[in-house]
Amino acid sequence: MSDRPPALSRRVFLASSGSLALGVAFYGTFGTVARALGQPSPFEPNAFIRIGADDTVTLTMARVEMGQGIYTALATLIAEELEVDLAQVRVAHAPPDATRYGNPRVGGAQITGGSNSVMGAWEPMRQAGATARAMLVQAAADEWRAPVAACHAEGGAVVHAPTGRRLSYGKLTERAAALPIPKQVTLKPPESFRLIGKPLRRLDVADKVNGRATYGIDVRLPRLRFAAVAACPALGGTLARVDERDALALPGVRQVVRIENAVAVIADHSWAAKQGLAALKIEWNDGAAAGLSTGSVRKALETGLDHKAAAVARKQGDVDAAMREGYTRHTATYHAPFLAHAAMEPVNCTVELRDGRCDVWVGTQAPTRALDVAVHASGMAADKVRIHNHLIGGGFGRRLEADYVEQSVALARHVDGPVQFIWSREEDIQHDILRPAYVDRLSASMDREGRVTAITHRVVGSSILARVAPGAFRDGLDLDAVDAGLGPYAWPASTLDYVRQEPGAGLVTGWWRGVGPTHNCFVVESFVDELAALAKRDAVGYRLALLPQGSRARAVLELAAQKAGWGTPMHPATEKGSRRGRGVAVLSAFGSHLAQVAEVTVDAAGEIRVDRVVCAVDCGVVINPDTVMAQVDGGIQFGITAALWGEITIKAGRVEQSNFHDYRLLRMSEAPQVKVHIVPSQEAPGGIGEPGTSAVMAAVANAVAAATGERVRHLPLRVNAA
Repeated sequence: MSDRPPALSRRVFLASSGSLALGVAFYGTFGTVARALGQPSPFEPNAFIRIGADDTVTLTMARVEMGQGIYTALATLIAEELEVDLAQVRVAHAPPDATRYGNPRVGGAQITGGSNSVMGAWEPMRQAGATARAMLVQAAADEWRAPVAACHAEGGAVVHAPTGRRLSYGKLTERAAALPIPKQVTLKPPESFRLIGKPLRRLDVADKVNGRATYGIDVRLPRLRFAAVAACPALGGTLARVDERDALALPGVRQVVRIENAVAVIADHSWAAKQGLAALKIEWNDGAAAGLSTGSVRKALETGLDHKAAAVARKQGDVDAAMREGYTRHTATYHAPFLAHAAMEPVNCTVELRDGRCDVWVGTQAPTRALDVAVHASGMAADKVRIHNHLIGGGFGRRLEADYVEQSVALARHVDGPVQFIWSREEDIQHDILRPAYVDRLSASMDREGRVTAITHRVVGSSILARVAPGAFRDGLDLDAVDAGLGPYAWPASTLDYVRQEPGAGLVTGWWRGVGPTHNCFVVESFVDELAALAKRDAVGYRLALLPQGSRARAVLELAAQKAGWGTPMHPATEKGSRRGRGVAVLSAFGSHLAQVAEVTVDAAGEIRVDRVVCAVDCGVVINPDTVMAQVDGGIQFGITAALWGEITIKAGRVEQSNFHDYRLLRMSEAPQVKVHIVPSQEAPGGIGEPGTSAVMAAVANAVAAATGERVRHLPLRVNAA
C-alpha cells in the first residue's frame, strides 16, 4: 500500500448527509423535516456539522468511540476551526455511509482501526469546521451589510469588531444555508489554536461515569427477548442435532433456534436463556478441525522459514556478500502465539425483523461491513436494513469483524420480535477472530567490533489482508505482517521477506491492537538486544549507533533513557531469590515514534512482575495530551497482559482457554507505574492507540533477560526458577 492516503474528493467531502441525532438515523435531511413543520432550517454545510436555530451544534463522528477518546479528538478538530468550545457541542454516531464517512487512510472504508483516525481526520475535519465558519461569517456580514474582513467568529457567534454587534450561529442558520460552499478556506495557524494541544475534558466520560452511556449490550426495546448462543466448539464445525425438550420445560424459555453451526435459546430474560442453553443436549460435527492443534500450527509455520518463494518486502544493499564476509553471524528464531481480544463488553447484537425491515443495534468498528453482512444474512435489500451503532466497551480490532452480526441476524429470522444475542465470555474467547501466530527468523553478520554489516528477517504467518482486503495483498506480500519488521534502524544492508502460512481448518485470524508491529517489535528489539550483548555494548548505546542523527526515533530513545535513569543502579530486589532488570525497546510505526524502558522483578519461582515503564513518545501534533498519555498507558497495560500470559492454544480443533481464569488479564494490583513523556512536535499527527502495546512486550522481554541472563524468544515470557 502507498504511504500516501487516497485523495478525498471535494464532492465526497462536502456532500451533506442525512443527519443523525443520538444514534438514531434520519433518512432525509433535517432541513426537509424542519420546513415541513414550519421551523427554521438547520445549517448543514457538510456531512459532519449541523447547527440548529436554537444554537445546538451537533457533530457527526465518522469514527467509533471505544474508549480511545476519538469523539473528543475529532470534535476538537472541528470545534477549533468552527470557533466553538467543546461544552457547546454534542456528538452523534455516523450511519453506515462510506461515501461520506470513509477513512481516506484506508482506501475510503468506513472503519475505526489501525491507529489512523486522527491521521485521516487531521485536515478534513478542520476543513469542515473552517468551511462552516466562513459561511457563518459571510452570512453575518450580509446581514449587517458589512465587509467580511470586519467580522470574526468566536464562541459560537459572529462579532462585528467595529461596533461589537454579535449574532449567534443559530440566528444565522437560514442565511448561511442559502450561501454557496466556498471553494477554498484558510485553516488557522498552530499559534492561533485555542483547543488543539490542550488537556480538554473528554466528551464521553461524564455519561460513562453516571451510567447514561449506551453500549450495544445496553439496548432495550419493547417486547425484547434475550438469547444465549452456542456455536460448534470445533473451529469450522457444524451442528448435528439437538434435544431441546429439557430447555423448553424451563420457566421463561420461549424457543430454541438452529442454524448450520450454532444454536440459540430465546427467553424472557438472560438468566433463563443461559439456563436453557445449559439444558440442551447438543451433538456437533467437528469436521476438518479435529486434527488441528497448536503443535501442528507451529510445525507448519516453522516449515515456512526455509520456504524459497518468500515475498520480498524490502531489500537494500548486498546482503549475501556482507553475510559471506562478516566476521561472525548470529541467528535467532522467535515465536508469537495466537491472541484473543477479551474485551470487557462481550460480543452482542440486537436484531428485529418486522414489516419487511431489519434493524440491528450493535457496537461495531466497521458500520458498512456490518450493514453488508446484515443485508446478506437477512436476505433483504440494503435500503431495508438499518444499523444503529453504539459506544463500544473495548474493540481492539475484534469489532472490525461482523461474524457476530451475521450469526445474530440469521438466528433472528426465526424469532418474532426483537431479540438480543449476547455471547458468554466462554463463547467470546473460544470463537474469537484471533491475532495470528507467527514464527520469525532473524540473522545478522557482524564485523570484529560487533557492528552489524547486514541483517535479514523472515516473517511467517497467516495473512489478514488476503482475507479482508484482497486488493491490498499483492504478489504474496502482506504489508501489515511485515510492518516495523526492520525497526527504525539504518542497517548497512538488509532483507525483509514474508511467507504466508495459514493455519487452515476453519481457524480465521484478524486484527489485534497492532498486529504486525506487535510481534515485529518484539522480535526485532529482542534481536538487537542480543546483538548488543554479543558486542558487549550497552543496549541503549548500541541502538543509538544504528539510529540516524536528528531522527525522531533517536530523540525518543534518548529521552526515555534519560527519564528512566538508564545506566544508574536499580533498587535491589527485596525478596530472597528475586532478580531485577531493566530493558529497552524502540518503535516507529503508525506514524508515531516511541521508546520504552521497562523495569521488572523476577521472583525465585520465575514469576515476572513489571514494576515500572517509562515511555517517550513523538506522535506529531498532539490533539489532547491527556488522551495521548491515557492511550499509551492503557496500551502498555494491554501489552503487558500479552507479554506475561497471552496465549490461545488449540487442541483437537478447539480453543482450550475459556475465561479469565485461564486467559489471564493484568489485574489492578499488578499494574506497573507508567510515566509518559510527550515530545513537542509540529509534524502531522500519528497514531497512538497501538504503539504502546506494540513496544512494551520487547521492553519487558529485554528487562527479563537483563534480570535473569536468560534470553526468551517466545511469548508469553517463561523463565526458569532461580
